[in-house]
Amino acid sequence: MRDVPHVALLIETSREYARGLLRGVARYHQEHGPWSLVFEPHGLEDAPPAWLKSWRGDGILARIDNRRMADAILQSGIPAVDVRGAFPDLGLPFVGVDNRPVAQLAFNHLLDCGLRHFAFCGTPRGANPNQDLRCDLFVELARGAGFACEVLLGPGNRSRVNDWDRAQQQTAAWLQDLPKPVGIMTCHDDRGNQVIEACRRANLRVPDDVAVVGVDNDPLLCNLCTPPLSSIDINSMQIGYDAAKQLAAMMAGGKPPTQPVLSGKPRGVAARLSTDMLAIEDEEVASAIRFVREQAVKGITVGEVLARATRSPTTLERRVKRLLGRTIKAEITRIKLSRARLLLCETELTVAKIAERCGFSEARYFCEVFRKQEGMTATDYRQKFRE
Repeated sequence: MRDVPHVALLIETSREYARGLLRGVARYHQEHGPWSLVFEPHGLEDAPPAWLKSWRGDGILARIDNRRMADAILQSGIPAVDVRGAFPDLGLPFVGVDNRPVAQLAFNHLLDCGLRHFAFCGTPRGANPNQDLRCDLFVELARGAGFACEVLLGPGNRSRVNDWDRAQQQTAAWLQDLPKPVGIMTCHDDRGNQVIEACRRANLRVPDDVAVVGVDNDPLLCNLCTPPLSSIDINSMQIGYDAAKQLAAMMAGGKPPTQPVLSGKPRGVAARLSTDMLAIEDEEVASAIRFVREQAVKGITVGEVLARATRSPTTLERRVKRLLGRTIKAEITRIKLSRARLLLCETELTVAKIAERCGFSEARYFCEVFRKQEGMTATDYRQKFRE
């Protein structure tokens, strides 16, 4: 290998997930390079570039979506890492997302909305093993908690108008048959957009009848939806960074891993209007939970919440715990920490200032609670997850 490794990036720029991968590769390149990078913007389904056949580089990072691209990379004989995982039989190392916490976040988010009916909407089985697994895990979580979970794995191809229209009609009919209100996880944000559009065809309200959460947190696509789509931020930047690290080890003579490398964990739920609802028939409990979620970061106490009870405060706390599965105090802490994680990732505020803005009376107490919950300090969390 040359002093400066020559690395090809066969990763598209049309999707936020892929752009996050590239940001992660760029960060690794800046910290551990230099690398000589070969990069040409292209689409996910494009054929392999003509130059790859004669290219004499040292490594390849690729989102492999078709057999032509797979064959071209394998025939090159160059060390390569796949960051898509659509073809597990290639024998190439794969670095990707851990789908179990992704499904858990989606299920917990919908459960926190008070929902008791669930469904998953994805693409046809076999199109992508990661999306298949995402479906299986979500269904497992819902049914394991004692709830039914319906599944629609239908086409979602916009390229042909007739197929698109037929798929939307199929999705709308499926949505109409689901018990309401229902919480739906989709395999990615594209499918989430399609579900929201199908709800309009079916005259269903989002989120009142159908709450929808996608995956990838593509801000452009999520905010093009009406209403905007909630989505799981799977932290693709970290995946890109870890893929580059794996490729560097291979270019240095290390053996490729024989099992998929599941990189880090998702950063959380980017909650938007598509899940902004609370499906709880007990109006007093619903009012108490809304109050907590609106006022938690202002430092409210359990006593202030219970003071809103029209009947017995003890009874209110018991009803909240039965419906949410946690105490009022735990819900207040959960909301505070959710806000803190966002501020750590997206602002330059000091830890002390974040503690204050999230309703903690002392920075020291905030740090203790954060470390206990996340398994790391607030400073370490900021370093790990921010872009």
